[in-house]
Amino acid sequence: MARLIVIGNGMAAHRLVDALTRADTAGTWQATVIGEEPRPAYDRVALSSYFDGAAETDLALPDLSGRAHIRTGERATAIDRAAKTVTTSTGAVLGYDTLVLATGSTPFIPPVPGADLPGCHPYRTIDDLDAITASARTATTGAVIGGGLLGLEAANALRLLGLDTHVVELAPHLMPAQIDQGAAALLARMVADLGVTAHTGTATTAVRPGADGRAAALDLDGTTLPAQVVVFSAGIRPRDDLARAAGLEPGPRGGIAVDDTCRTPDPAVYAIGECASHRGTVYGLLAPANAMADTVADRLLGGTATFTGADTSTKLKLLGVDVASFGDAHGRTEGALDVVVNDAASRRYAKLVVSDDATTLLGGVLVGDASGYAALRPLVGRKLPGDPLALISPAGTDTAGPAALPDDAQICSCNAVTKGELCAAIAGGAADVPALKAATCAGTSCGSCVPMLKTLLRDAGVEQSTALCEHFAHSRAELMEIVRATGTTAFSELIARHGTGRGCDVCKPAVASILASLGNGHILTGEQAALQDTNDHFLANLQRNGTYSVVPRIPGGEITPERLITIGEVARDFGLYTKITGGQRIDLLGARVEQLPAIWARLVDAGFESGHAYGKALRTVKSCVGTTWCRYGVQDSVTMAIDLELRYRGLRAPHKIKAAVSGCARECAEARSKDVGVIATDKGWNLYVGGNGGFTPRHARLLAADLDDATLIRYIDRFLMFYIRTADRLQRTAAWLESLDGGLDHLRAVVVDDALGIAADLEADMAAHVAGYRDEWRGVLEDPDKLARFVSFSNAPQAPDPTISFTTVRDQPVPTAPVHLGMPAAASRT
Repeated sequence: MARLIVIGNGMAAHRLVDALTRADTAGTWQATVIGEEPRPAYDRVALSSYFDGAAETDLALPDLSGRAHIRTGERATAIDRAAKTVTTSTGAVLGYDTLVLATGSTPFIPPVPGADLPGCHPYRTIDDLDAITASARTATTGAVIGGGLLGLEAANALRLLGLDTHVVELAPHLMPAQIDQGAAALLARMVADLGVTAHTGTATTAVRPGADGRAAALDLDGTTLPAQVVVFSAGIRPRDDLARAAGLEPGPRGGIAVDDTCRTPDPAVYAIGECASHRGTVYGLLAPANAMADTVADRLLGGTATFTGADTSTKLKLLGVDVASFGDAHGRTEGALDVVVNDAASRRYAKLVVSDDATTLLGGVLVGDASGYAALRPLVGRKLPGDPLALISPAGTDTAGPAALPDDAQICSCNAVTKGELCAAIAGGAADVPALKAATCAGTSCGSCVPMLKTLLRDAGVEQSTALCEHFAHSRAELMEIVRATGTTAFSELIARHGTGRGCDVCKPAVASILASLGNGHILTGEQAALQDTNDHFLANLQRNGTYSVVPRIPGGEITPERLITIGEVARDFGLYTKITGGQRIDLLGARVEQLPAIWARLVDAGFESGHAYGKALRTVKSCVGTTWCRYGVQDSVTMAIDLELRYRGLRAPHKIKAAVSGCARECAEARSKDVGVIATDKGWNLYVGGNGGFTPRHARLLAADLDDATLIRYIDRFLMFYIRTADRLQRTAAWLESLDGGLDHLRAVVVDDALGIAADLEADMAAHVAGYRDEWRGVLEDPDKLARFVSFSNAPQAPDPTISFTTVRDQPVPTAPVHLGMPAAASRT
């Protein structure tokens, strides 16, 4: 087995090892990664989200420890090319057959007096961010030296830390490498509205110390700007010192010189990412680093891949402003023409750079509205499908799509996925966006190409039908709006007016859920009872042997001794199997249908109510003990969990909903694996949405940070109601969020910014639910007609099912009967 050593544990190194070990089915290579940071590889592109509430674990890239030996907290100190060894800071000497340098870059710190004062920081690693956060605790004003991509991200970080924030840029305008002066003028206005002041065309001549010896102010061309926190983001320098010491040739502007295979003059040594100089260029973006890593992985396995340059296009949201740049954005090509739409009133700037005959797209810039980026970027270097001005008019990008592109056009620049590869995946059975992502990796990095993936699916004729079933041409979301608008209260009325036939096992439960979500009374009242599936029909979960489970609600997992005793007595008296679930509740299993009302009566008399373990509804809000008991807690997570569970109990939805509240960042309630996750901070609560376990686990994503109690509840109200209105049948929040046009950004616009103007309506719907909540178990007990449903045999109401039998295991009853053929599997009840 050949020995591979990778020096560096950043994103390029991770991509290389991942690509190599996935493809190396023969086990040709044994990989060792040496990384000086004390943590595994993480997503530096998303580093700024750390200030927006993301935890270190949120940034972590997929674990490769099972496929490679990862040596964290260890620095490579020397390379002996003759002996083919690497010496590390621990004194270890490691032999290699092939060496890959992925040492990345270091921030450029301008040589100004005072740049090394306490309070001055680079912006490169998680440790840097922690140091900036610590400095900000005693500061009021912060300044960023550098107004490029990373500089504006750093400015947003200081703003989120509560500092009066300034950006100092030597060039005449912001983001000089990516956008032109017209775009930058709009960007500066939009940034200023967010409280960040830009000082362009301005040089920093010194950092002045205060009385405590820490940074206190900047000297700017004769003026003074107070700044107790100074962040340097003035560019990067490739880390090539280790390679230079080993005698490897540097590029003309630094970096490790490599050829089109990413190999150095030493045939056993490669270099990738920001430390590599390819044809005299050092790339500082993710897409080129990924392309280099893929090239080396292919070469190590005997392939012929080459790296001949990379797309430096980028689309970002900086300080909440959409900015995109692609191709020759500055019009440096001889004879290039600019086509510009500069709508200051609508805060939208769009420029296309075209050839001198206006037929070929060379590049472009978009600020304020970058929705056209996905359609325009793949057209760079190709004939335009129409008038360039029409392409950047408000609705113009509809005319620029994948149909106009040849198969070799890149749709996903981050992962170098072409239209041809996507079409092949579709032909191979990928019938939706998640399947395309899994098959090609397209859309898994920045996500800007996802709209194009949807268009490709539609153009291929495999776009998923939105019809609920053969009886309704409408989607679930459309039926929800029809029911809301018409006041329909019965399935028969809805299908008569808006469907065909008599319905089926798909549309009946879906419509039943819609009616229940809109507060249409008890689900076993009248016609609604016939629409329910087995679990909802009996308000309990059917088990493998034909018995049912009973799960009383225990908000926040908090329970009095008296109620705990009642549960024990009920379990004992009815001979039930008891189990504490993962959702901090107690499951009582083995109840026969005719026993359910008697069990509920005992529980209801003790103050319990239905936990809705059987329904597509809120299941539970899990919590840790928070500040009540825990020495690490920063908020009262128990009270918040109880408040949320009592607020949303009984809320019917397209799928089950789980939630959790953690009292600190240690996350003992596992909130980020839930549909709604709440994590306490020193300033309030961070709200995460769209997580779930199951066959395809998902981490929830940060929707909003540092919220007070009232705002948190308001945002959850809006989120849940928006999900209930628009999700597809049986669609979990994770899948819904992934399929949502605009994804998390659109959801945040709706929930936080009220971009659709429906927030008050969503809140009113939730208020109606809260006011109209009634316990479903009690509803059955108080109604003789409903009670009559709970019999094993209609001709012998009190006779138990003779096929049900039990044996004893660990002092508890468990089923002995075989699984009945055709019996539905037990539903999740945690």
